[in-house]
Amino acid sequence: MFRIFLLIGLASWLCLEGRGELRAQDQGAPPSVIVAPIQSRDVTPSFSFIGRVEAVDRVDLRARVRGYIEQRHFREGGEVKADELLFTLEKAPYQVVVDQRKADLAGAEATLKEAAAELKRTEDLVGRGVVSAAELDTAAANEATADANVLQAEAASRAAELDLSYTEIESPIDGRIGEARYSVGNLVDTSSEPLATVTSIDPIYVTIAISEKRLIDVRRQGINIENPPVAPHLTLSDGSRYQHEGAFDFLGTEVSQSTDTIQARAVFPNPDQVLLPGQFVSVVVRQKVIETALVVPQIAVQEDQQGYFALIVNQADQVEVRRITVGDQVDGFWVVEDGLAEGERVIVQGLQKVRPEMTVNPVAEGS
Repeated sequence: MFRIFLLIGLASWLCLEGRGELRAQDQGAPPSVIVAPIQSRDVTPSFSFIGRVEAVDRVDLRARVRGYIEQRHFREGGEVKADELLFTLEKAPYQVVVDQRKADLAGAEATLKEAAAELKRTEDLVGRGVVSAAELDTAAANEATADANVLQAEAASRAAELDLSYTEIESPIDGRIGEARYSVGNLVDTSSEPLATVTSIDPIYVTIAISEKRLIDVRRQGINIENPPVAPHLTLSDGSRYQHEGAFDFLGTEVSQSTDTIQARAVFPNPDQVLLPGQFVSVVVRQKVIETALVVPQIAVQEDQQGYFALIVNQADQVEVRRITVGDQVDGFWVVEDGLAEGERVIVQGLQKVRPEMTVNPVAEGS
């Protein structure tokens, strides 16, 4: 029996204690709410695309004459410079031809010299009436034939020199060279596969496919590829932002019938060779002219039958209902077109425990 009375007394005490706490809450400090200031921030429109990295130049090195590979002068995968010697083919057969053509040219020049002298003597004899005009014509024809033979020998000599020069294969561009497809000692000619491929790395292209619908407004405003109103930025696969800004330099002239997109291309500096051909990147395209506007966190905006509204805390720390007009959503914020002023405090947490005109204890977000 004593235990029953003890339990009843304890329950009564707890009940009285709970009522006391409720009265303390009603008469005590105002409830705390988390507030954030209305502020202006960058709301420049931007669009994201998947882009593919492409080389500005890609050159297949091919043999232009027949011969055995005598030397390879590069490290596979390494950097090469324009005009750098990469392969040397067998020179001896072509040097022999060059020497022969030089000898032919020397003989043709000697013949021309003799024919020119003969023509001069014949002209003198015709003037004295010693020989006929027919002999003068023959001498002139011989001189012209000798002159033509010199020209022909000169052309053959230049062709031989050119073939000899083709035994040295140089890089036409700066870039990185891939794997060599032939080893020293292999016989190659003009029908052989490329000896290797040189790919330019800096600068580098990034191409994207843009929806034809998205380009309608841009075309209405007039596309100026010389000074485009937007600039592309890159986000790499690890989530980091590429440090160099790009510039659009090409916009396709036709819409793809299969994808309903048009190709756009931007060029980016790549001095550190972070970007490689074939790589996928995220391309963020933004207007060059920065736009700012007042914004409010989306969590602070509510909607009823009358439209959008937010709860703010005024200078007297009282709750006010503020009807607002919102625009676009940007990174977790609403753009505020009307209804709020910069610096006003909007409630972002604790909305469920306040009502209009209630006094509250505002706590700055993040404090």
